[in-house]
Amino acid sequence: MADYLIKALAYSGQLRIYAVDSTETVREAQKIHDTWSAATAAFGRAITATSLLSQSLLKDDNKMTAKIMGDGPTGTIVVDGTAKGEIKGYLHEPHVHLPLNDRKKIDVKGAVGSNGLLEITKDLGLKTPFTGQVPIISGELGEDFTYYMAKSEQIPSSIGVSVFVNKDNSVKTAGGFMIQVMPGASEEVLKEIEQKIAKLPAISVMMAENYTPEDMIYRICGKENAQILSKININYNCDCSKERFAKSLASISPADLRMMIEEDHGAEAICQFCKKKYFFTEDELKKLLKDIQN
Repeated sequence: MADYLIKALAYSGQLRIYAVDSTETVREAQKIHDTWSAATAAFGRAITATSLLSQSLLKDDNKMTAKIMGDGPTGTIVVDGTAKGEIKGYLHEPHVHLPLNDRKKIDVKGAVGSNGLLEITKDLGLKTPFTGQVPIISGELGEDFTYYMAKSEQIPSSIGVSVFVNKDNSVKTAGGFMIQVMPGASEEVLKEIEQKIAKLPAISVMMAENYTPEDMIYRICGKENAQILSKININYNCDCSKERFAKSLASISPADLRMMIEEDHGAEAICQFCKKKYFFTEDELKKLLKDIQN
């Protein structure tokens, strides 16, 4: 089944709730980047969180990039998301496997690190993209994205993300939710939702029991309190092309292009997001060089 995200209102519009099944998207990312267990869990959580934020913060053709720059062995994790539900990403070191943590779970904090920065850049179609940055406060990522929403977006939120990784590094389930408090929400509603979140089963448990995003929302706030607004498909999609790489090559110095022509007699470009390879012949590089010199 295709991944999808549900957007809903709850308690007569006092809360906005998003829930997503990102299993196939994270599976595709795992296969492309050949991630090992700890890296898969961290990368998958970043993908899931980005899918939630992209539906909250973007519209139309807007795009965003989440960059997690922790001091753990995975290094920098980058995930791009669009308002249309398209996700792509990469990480510095995909081959990270760590001992289980004290709770006998994959050590995402150990993989990401607990020191560093979470940076979100939103391209809203304006002259300059907006970038917000907060320190990593947990390394578990759900808490870190929650902190970003509160500090940079001024939206009190609660974000939960989970990835269940099989012993062979493949992905069994991935998903998450985001609850946003709307202006004017009553203390009674806030207290009730806090109590429900405290009693909520782990996301991995809910997904193992075949919960859909709708089921997660109903479990969070009660079906009688929820109003489903929209559904959008989520998928791993890279929009790279040879033309885009040609533009990148055209931006490097003529001296470097001449070196590629004279020493390498061509060039190969590899997309960081999907690993697709593009080869430029010597003649194609000569044409690029001629174009940028004219």
